[in-house]
Amino acid sequence: MPKTKVNLELTDILLARKLLTPEQVKEVVKVAEAESRSVEDVLVLRQLVKPADLVQAKSQLFNMPYVDLGEHDIPREVLQLIPFEIAENYQLVAYERRSNDVSVAMVNPANFKAIEAVEFMARESGWKPHYFITNAEGLAAAFKQYGSLTSEVKEALTQAEGKFQDVPGGKFTGLEEAGGKLEEVVKTAPVAKMVAVIFRHAVEGGASDIHIEPVEDETRVRYRIDGVLHTSIVLPRYIHSAIVSRIKVLANLKIDETRLPQDGRIRLTIAGRTIDFRVSTLPLFNTEKVVLRILDSSSGVKTFEELGFWGKVLKAIQENIKKSHGMFLVTGPTGSGKSTSLYAALNVLNQEGVNIITLEDPIEYYLEGVNQSQINPEIGLTFASGLRSILRQDPDIIMVGEIRDSETAELGIHASLTGHIVLSTLHTNDAFGTLPRLLDMKIEPFLLASTINIIIAQRLVRKICKYCTKDFTPPVEMVERVRASLTDIPDDYKSIVPKEPWVFKRGEGCNRCDFTGYKGRTVMAEALMNTQALQQIIIAGANPAAVRTEFKNQGMLTMEQDGLLKVLQGVTTIEEVFTATND
Repeated sequence: MPKTKVNLELTDILLARKLLTPEQVKEVVKVAEAESRSVEDVLVLRQLVKPADLVQAKSQLFNMPYVDLGEHDIPREVLQLIPFEIAENYQLVAYERRSNDVSVAMVNPANFKAIEAVEFMARESGWKPHYFITNAEGLAAAFKQYGSLTSEVKEALTQAEGKFQDVPGGKFTGLEEAGGKLEEVVKTAPVAKMVAVIFRHAVEGGASDIHIEPVEDETRVRYRIDGVLHTSIVLPRYIHSAIVSRIKVLANLKIDETRLPQDGRIRLTIAGRTIDFRVSTLPLFNTEKVVLRILDSSSGVKTFEELGFWGKVLKAIQENIKKSHGMFLVTGPTGSGKSTSLYAALNVLNQEGVNIITLEDPIEYYLEGVNQSQINPEIGLTFASGLRSILRQDPDIIMVGEIRDSETAELGIHASLTGHIVLSTLHTNDAFGTLPRLLDMKIEPFLLASTINIIIAQRLVRKICKYCTKDFTPPVEMVERVRASLTDIPDDYKSIVPKEPWVFKRGEGCNRCDFTGYKGRTVMAEALMNTQALQQIIIAGANPAAVRTEFKNQGMLTMEQDGLLKVLQGVTTIEEVFTATND
């Protein structure tokens, strides 16, 4: 089926199902033609249609039944009918066999080269393929069953062992001591495969970071998944330098520089997705540690609703983001999702008629149409000096990654006073601590009162895995704390609180969540809006008790109350909320 015909018929189905409006169809087709993309790619990037609805539409278009691979425990002999390299390249997998009939699931039924490859293998091996359509999530779950990280790395390790036999002491401590062999080993297939496997499993597992660190006589590989580090594999220490050097080569870093920290970036295509790895090396005693932040460019920027904002907080964000000037501040500790929330705001503000400039440390996601600049203190490009330069670039909207000092705070305040929207973050525990913190930075109270639009404080909590959720009874003291916290909940939310006895949920642990009971994260937040009453409180010195009273008068949920309502809705667990709010 020609690509143009596929595009038109897919939009016709989505239109008939009222999943797209005629205006959206015109815009999507226009963008697809202009960017030489498929309509499906544009729909996914712009998140106009839910993945489940899209795959059902494709099932109708190609007259191909849908299968959820997440529900299948695939026998190894069936998986091996299509080698992993081919399965990954063509985004398909064999998942069931009955006699000579083999069920093959694929993401893109219009990929005729993929079908030709399967037909060829089927003829060679004497089986008959039957095709089904699946989604990317299900395919990723099937790919995990090809082999565990441990088995794949051990296979590469066995191949690599011979390469290290001539190295003094059985390990690498530097290029000179290794007699130049490190560079030779780094280029070999086993080491390259080992690093590729570590990267692939991290992406498939939904990790945000990879830690490769030496521990006594071993090298430990840990993945941060949903905010928690998990040890994935332990390797012999002698392989450590080769792995670190391989990563340095990919990131264009100096492999012979082990005394200074280095930063770099790697861009790879894994399972059809463009993935950026932000690389950071740190010298340790006689060795180095590497941490890689995983940035999935193909997933796009999430909306505020997708991040977990709702109710009055969401409404307050939507109202304040439309203002023509002023400061939009997001606060919280490291790892609380502040930058992600700012990107969601930029995505809303990113229109052709405005000039958006950002100062970031570092740039995490590249946004089309936004001028993004990375600070570099080593050459004098700090948030403060960069902000001065930005103001000469005729900006409408400015995003400063973080307000770290008085100079940056003052420049941001003055920028917002002169008709700019300024978005930034601050390290405070809650919305109430933001105003005293800015006053401590020597900002004049009357200026602060005139410029702040909204302050959002947030934390991230893990969501319960929807596939293994079950009821449980928490300790009595925890239930009492929930009851006490929800006693003074704003009137607008009282109808949402279920009647007692409350039902609490938790994840039992299953294959889909790697037996953690959690899958994904959501935000819990509180917001403080600038009102005339708050302006008077700021001018009088921002007394914390007075700020809290005004917050209550605005009818907003506290962070803990927001989290507990999500607990009672079965989104997260009571332990997650109390851990996140125990500052």
